[in-house]
Amino acid sequence: MPIIIRLDRVMADRKMSLNELSERVGITIANLSNLKNDKVSAVKLSTMEAICRALDCQPGDLFEFKP
Repeated sequence: MPIIIRLDRVMADRKMSLNELSERVGITIANLSNLKNDKVSAVKLSTMEAICRALDCQPGDLFEFKP
């Protein structure tokens, strides 16, 4: 897939665990884990907004396009 999800890198930069992010965002650990491990084909904008708020980042920090 040409889009790489960098959630793990941003979480590590912020020293935030999957557990903590799950609590802050209100999304199950399983769903965040699927996102982190690139096992999703779509992400709701409301989910992205919540993740960006919790991690104090921009959507572009979470995704990378590699043709």
